[in-house]
Amino acid sequence: MPDTVILDVDGTLVDSNYHHAVAWYRAFRRHDVTVPLWHLHRAIGMGGDQLVAHVSSQEIEDAHGDDLRSEHSEEFDRLIDEVAPFAETEQLLRGLRDQGLRLVLATSGGSKHAEHFLDLIDGRTHADDVITSGDVEASKPAPDLVELALDRENSRDAVLIGDSVWDGQAGVRAGVPFLAVRTGGFSVDELVEAGAEFVAHDLAELLDHVRREVATPA
Repeated sequence: MPDTVILDVDGTLVDSNYHHAVAWYRAFRRHDVTVPLWHLHRAIGMGGDQLVAHVSSQEIEDAHGDDLRSEHSEEFDRLIDEVAPFAETEQLLRGLRDQGLRLVLATSGGSKHAEHFLDLIDGRTHADDVITSGDVEASKPAPDLVELALDRENSRDAVLIGDSVWDGQAGVRAGVPFLAVRTGGFSVDELVEAGAEFVAHDLAELLDHVRREVATPA
């Protein structure tokens, strides 16, 4: 049975994916580069260190990557007060703790936005640890965030909960089972292809699954 749950934040616990897509769109437009919003949305959940080249080109990354990441942060700051937790976020966090599981919040976002969201969901009350992209060399889909969570908790058995294909790829690379939720806007087929062992419609369904199939009774 697992001892630890590693939880993504953006798109999983807070409804922020589409705000991130708009922020990236506006950042690229500052450089007269137009990346379609649908394409940007498919990349949300991937860390900014990898997203720029993925949605545009290595040439744009080399020329503007650091500026784009800074500008995305500025644009997201203008939208952040519109971001809200999902209705079942607190229920999920409390329910996982009631199962005796340790919780690590692991986000590919920067520490500033992570702190805002932690306050929004009272994350430090529920979580044993918090890891952001600033703590690792490479963000999702690299496995670094997941592997650091395992090391910090000295976990022998963990599961990863996330909303994006990039979460799934990070989990697979780290050898950690991936449970997905559709709150980020990815399809069931996409999430299964990325390695999801279970795909939930919302966080309440996901918690029910964990209680039935993953965790030991409280």
